[in-house]
Formats: sequence, structure tokens, C-alpha cells
Amino acid sequence: MSIRIHELAKKIGMDNKELLSLLKTRHFDVKSVSSTVDNISAEAIEQEFAPKAAPASAPTAPAQSAATETETKSMGGTAVATAPDSSPAFTTKVPLDAFVKTAEGVRREKEEARRSVVAKTTIVPPVRPAASAPLRPIAPMRATETMSPPAIKFAPPQPPTRPAPVSPISVPLSKAASPPAPGAPSRSAPPAPPSAPATTYTAPVVTQVGDVKIIHIKPPIIVRDFATALGLKPFKLISELMEMGIFAAMTQSLDETVAAKVAEKHGFLLEIKHRADAAAQQAAKEKEKEKQTKPDAVDPANFVARPPIVCILGHVDHGKTSLLDAIRKAHVAAGEAGGITQHIGAYQVEFNGRKITFLDTPGHAAFNKMRARGANVTDIAVLVVAADDGFMPQTDEALQYAQNAKVTLLVAVNKMDTKGANLDRVKAQMQERNIPPEDWGGETVTVPVSAVKGTGINDLLEMILLQADVLELKADPKGEVTGVIIESQVDVGRGPLATVIIQSGTLKIGDAIVCGPHWAKVRAMYDDQGLPIKVAPPSTPARIIGWSGTPDSGATFTAAKNAREAEKLAEEEEHRLKANTVTDTPPKDISVETLFANIAATQEKVLKIIVKADVFGSAEAVRSILEGIKSTKISLEIVSTDVGLVTKNDVLMASAAGSIIVGFNVKLENGVTPLAKHHGVRIETFDIIYELNDKVREMMADLLDPDLKETKTGAAEVRATFPLAKGFVAGCLVTEGKVNRNASARLRRGKEIVHEGRVGTLKRFKDDASEVRAGLECGIKLDDFNGYQVGDVIECYEIQKIRAAL
Repeated sequence: MSIRIHELAKKIGMDNKELLSLLKTRHFDVKSVSSTVDNISAEAIEQEFAPKAAPASAPTAPAQSAATETETKSMGGTAVATAPDSSPAFTTKVPLDAFVKTAEGVRREKEEARRSVVAKTTIVPPVRPAASAPLRPIAPMRATETMSPPAIKFAPPQPPTRPAPVSPISVPLSKAASPPAPGAPSRSAPPAPPSAPATTYTAPVVTQVGDVKIIHIKPPIIVRDFATALGLKPFKLISELMEMGIFAAMTQSLDETVAAKVAEKHGFLLEIKHRADAAAQQAAKEKEKEKQTKPDAVDPANFVARPPIVCILGHVDHGKTSLLDAIRKAHVAAGEAGGITQHIGAYQVEFNGRKITFLDTPGHAAFNKMRARGANVTDIAVLVVAADDGFMPQTDEALQYAQNAKVTLLVAVNKMDTKGANLDRVKAQMQERNIPPEDWGGETVTVPVSAVKGTGINDLLEMILLQADVLELKADPKGEVTGVIIESQVDVGRGPLATVIIQSGTLKIGDAIVCGPHWAKVRAMYDDQGLPIKVAPPSTPARIIGWSGTPDSGATFTAAKNAREAEKLAEEEEHRLKANTVTDTPPKDISVETLFANIAATQEKVLKIIVKADVFGSAEAVRSILEGIKSTKISLEIVSTDVGLVTKNDVLMASAAGSIIVGFNVKLENGVTPLAKHHGVRIETFDIIYELNDKVREMMADLLDPDLKETKTGAAEVRATFPLAKGFVAGCLVTEGKVNRNASARLRRGKEIVHEGRVGTLKRFKDDASEVRAGLECGIKLDDFNGYQVGDVIECYEIQKIRAAL
């Protein structure tokens, strides 16, 4: 947008030619008064020459100025902007917006008001800026003077000011801030509507701490307001931004990082006050106040004995689940795929009138995080060691987890009924690991058991209860509900489920709980045998229905007042996690080296996989075992890891990403198979984790280019050469192997290879032959080669493609 010179001259009350010559001296590209000037420059000229317009009009109205003087004296030296009556008539040339404000005039006045606010560093009620005040020496209006009624209707009220034009901006502002004289007529100072913006406008405030100038501003950072805070003209700030490659208008907002750089360039420190920060601080204060006013929840009188939580740890196939089956008199191990446990299970049994809660963890190497979680949430850890195998790698790992969690350790030596069982060897290995058994002078309780025959089970349970009595395990069933997520999954008919153990308080149906970004209103609860329960006291394992999503295994949950409060807390946590993810993202390095690295990465062979599992812990284990596959020839990229059935959305995502779907203990949704066939998506499902690992390795190897191996099939020595119409034929004797027609061959003369090609012609006497074996003579012609010599050797070979290894 732009404005013509004659219109600008009319606005500021200057002669057209005078303004034209002024612009030419300032190197503006103008030729006549019809030429245009950009809005930014025009606004700067208006601000520069507006105060000079008043003296020109002052001499033309001596009577009015005299009247103004008289009225000023009568009011105790305070000038008034309007008389009680009459409308003045003018013979002088004044700006267009003297009576009816134009949009440009209103904007200019607001700009000057903001500048004065920053200059004073104190916010004053917005008034008419001094730039337009000198334009009104006609403030006292006479009844005899004439003026059009619209002028009275639209003229904004004037603040008290002196009739003489004063150039400094601060003087009119200080006068405007002073109250009017008591004798002033009521009509001379009507209520000023422009004071309303003082409550809504939040101008940037500049403070100084020592030698550092700080700009306090709230987003959005508008270019015009920011320039005012920096003490710059808006067009100068826009020019600086253009030098930085940023094109912004006066009313546009700036990015916070850009604003901080500009402020630092001009010697300011930018402090941005986010509106959300104040709300968050207020919420934090309210929470703290609630905690302080809340009565102390820890009341020793409410504490009662609770069942011990026992974790079964050990190496794979050492009989952990079989031992637990013998305790529960169940057959869980028989239903496990491959005979190995691949989930974490929570059970509760009753012995001698007392309850014991058990956690069964997988022993496979891939499930190390499950074992760590099991050890962290329990009171007593039972380390199962096979009497015939002794301590194995996962046994040592489980022992380390139990020691790190600082829980009481018991050792159950299983498989005492098998051939080759050696209890003393196991005790010796315990001694080597600084956990000597009690009968060897140590503190670790060691119980020999047999899960198959059921011997030693009662002794093990008695020792567990004895250790629980020593630990004096107690909990408050009336306190606030807290617990730990053991496992989570998505059920087809019931939605997200979670197996939990209550640590304190009593969970009831209808309660609202929060776990990180997920929340639940407990719709139903089931015990370890699948029977519905209504109440879950401390140390009770329960499966909860009603979650908004699948919470992370090992996470803790707490109670909320109601479902609305729980949903609110979960949303706040979700926003916090997203904000942390955004802030933790490192800035992208833009360089030539990065560009070439990205190009090389696109050319590298990558196997992309989408992982779907039945429970959260299994998905975590599958991801962990896949990330452990390392190769310099091909890389593995996990696109996503999720819990639940393989859905159509997974197929569409795999099609877009060019990935393979790997399912672990999951089924396919209806319609997934034909959709996957249509999009060419490969879906592989597995029940045993080490089979999944082997298959993924094979798929990675299939993507590699095969290795080429050369195998020598035969050789023939040239004994003579025979001319033909189109060249020569080598008369040869096959010395080893065989010579086939169209086989790859090379002609070797001494140590030098003369020619490589294929056997084009192979004859036995005058007949064509497809194969000639060792000890027979034949005629050989290699493609179009004719330079045979007696003594040359023709070697035949074939190239075999061998599957590449990772």
C-alpha cells in the first residue's frame, strides 16, 4: 500500500511543492505531487511534521486564542479542550482529521500513546497524544461560531492542555494525567471512552536491573509494539528483519527466538511471560495448598498386616511356572507356547489361613525388563535354581535385580527328583556369589523342592510367611489408593485392560484412578482366577476394566476425586510429555555433510517393521530383542510398537511406510488379510519369541544382495587349431571336470587371461555336443574369439549365488 504526496501534504498541513522538494532531498524516487510514498515512510513523515502544523494555524485565529487565554485564566490556569457551547468556524487550513478522526489518525494516536508509555516505564491511561494536541488551539468554542453538527458528534473529548504548542511529548502527558480544575464546567470534560483500552492493552514494560535492560512482554510479540519497546521506528525494525530474511508487517507477530535475537542486538534482555505459565503456577499453588490443608494420611492406628508380595525369578526352563502351578494346584505351564513363560502373571494363594501374592516372571533373556519390574514391586524374591543345571546367565541377572531392589531373597532349588541333581554344587555356587545358605553359615534361606512331585512346597511357603513376619509388612486400607501396573493389554470385547497390585488403600468399583497420561473409572475388577470382585485391599492382584488406554507396565497409579478430575490430570500429564518431547528434540544440523549422510541413508538397505503384541510387556520385549539385532550391511527400523489386534490401520501404515507387520501372540482383525494382499503388505505372526527373532534375521538377510561364488567345473587344453569360414576352432582335450555348451569360460595363456566369454560352439567330432567329460577330445569356439594357440588352457566355471549373512 502507498499514499500520494499531495494527500500526505494535506494530512500534515504542508505545501505540496515543499513536501516534494523535501522528499527529493531525502533521496525518495518521486517526480511530482502525484507520485506515491510507501506507508511506512509516510507514517514516519506524519509523526515528524505533525507538531509543526499547529503554529501555522495559530495566527489565523487571534480571537479564539484570546478567548482561550481568558478562559484558561478563569479556570485557574488549566486549559480546557471544549467550551460549554458553540461550534467554532475556521478559516485556516487544518488537517483532515481535526474533527472527524480517520483510521490513520486513530492509529497514529495509539502509536504515540504507546511510545509515551514506554518512555515513562509506567502505564498511564491512554489519552490523546501530544502530536495532535497542538492542532487544537480552537478549544474554547463560542456560541456565535458555526460548525457542522457531525463535528460535534464525532469529535473525541480533549484532555486538558495548554494553548501554546509544546514539542516534548512528556508535557502533554503530565498535564493529561492531572485532574481538571474544580471550577471547570461539567460539559467541558465529559466521560472519556478512550480510557477503556487501558484495561485491555498490555504494553511491553522496560525495566533495568544494574546495567541490564529487560523487556517484559506477553505473546504475541507484535512488530509495532516490539519496536516501541526497543526505542526504534517500526520501519527501522522491519528493515532489520528484512536483513535477517524475515518479512513482517507492522501488525504481524514475531517468533520468540527471533525477537530475543533482535533484543540482544540492541542491548536488551527479552523476558516473555506466557499466559499459561501463570495458570500453571496458580494450579501448582492450589495443589500445594491442598496438600498443606490435607490431614496427615499416615495414621499408624489404621495400619494392618498385609499379605507379602513374592516374585518368582530364575533362568528359563528351571521350573518357575511349574513350581507356582504346584503351589496353586493349577496347570499354567501346559498352556504356555513352547513351554516357556512369556508374560508376567499375578496370583494369590492362601496357606495356613494367610494370603500370599505371587508374581511369575519370564526367564527368557528377552524379558529382562519384566524381571526388573517384578523385583521392584515385591517384598520377597524367590530365586528358582535347577538342581541339575545350577546358576545360569538369567539366574545371575535375576539375582542382580533382586539385590538392586533390596528385597529379601530366598533360594528354591527345584528339580530335586531329576537325575544328576546336586544340591551341594548349587550351594557352592551360592557361596561364590556372596549369598551363602543358612546351613553354610550364611543368611540366605535355601529350600530344596520338586515341582513335579510336590515335595518341599509347604516348607517353602512356611519360610515365605516367616520372612513376611520378620519384615512386619503393613498397609493402610483406609488411606489413599496407590498401586503398580503389572501388565496391560487390549481385549477385543472389553477394551484396554491392566493387571495391577494394590499397594495401599482399597480400590472399589466406580473409583477413578490416574496413571500417567491414562485414566480409568473402574467398571469391573477380576481376580487371578477370572472371578469378579468388588473390593481390592492392599497386596491384592486385580485386572481392571475401564482404562482410556494401555498404561505402561511398571508405572504407578493414584486415586482421583472423580472421573472428570482423573481425565483432567491425565490430559495435563499428556501435554507435559508432549512439551518435553518437543523441547528435547535437538535442532537439525543443516550442512553439506548432513545432506550427503541423508542421501547415503536413503540408499542403505533398511527393514522396516511394525510390532504388534498382546500385552505391553511383550511388546517391550519384542522391541528390545529386535533392537539387539546389529548388522553393518542392513539396518532395522521399528516404525511403531503397539498393543492389540492387527488392524486395517496397521496395514495402511505399513503400506505407506513400506514395512512388514510382525505380530506376537495376536490375531488379525476381520478384513485385514485381503487388504494386506491388495496393498502387498507382509504379515508374520509368532507365538514364541526366539522364533520371531530368527525369522526377522532371515528377512533381513533376504534383503541383502547374494554373495557370488565362482566354482570351477572343468578345463581343456588346446592341442590344435582348425580354420573355419568365419574364424578358428580350438581342438582340445578335456583334462579335468567337464565342458558344457554356453558355460562361462576363460582362455588362460600361462598366467595371463587372454579372453573371457562363453562356450559358443562345442563339437564332438562333427556332431554338436552339450557336454564333454574329462579324457575326451572336442572342438571349442569361444564366442567370436579366434586367437587360439597350442598350449592354451580353457577353464570352464559357473557363478553360484549364496545367501548373504548379516
